[in-house]
Amino acid sequence: MSNELFEQLEQRVNTAVDTIEMQRMELDELRQENERLKNERQQWESRLGSLLERFRELDASTAPAPEAQAASPSY
Repeated sequence: MSNELFEQLEQRVNTAVDTIEMQRMELDELRQENERLKNERQQWESRLGSLLERFRELDASTAPAPEAQAASPSY
């Protein structure tokens, strides 16, 4: 193999190694971001669940009792 071809091959291998390393770093960053977003979503879901439960409790405490509805005349 000529020296020029060997240098081209070496340059391509170095470029490929650099590209792979950059993609690995990007993948690591994306995995961290994904984990952060999952945690954030879980927190939002928990907060939303708490709010919904409070609304249910409020609705249950303000709803008239079934016997009170039957006793009231309908016009």
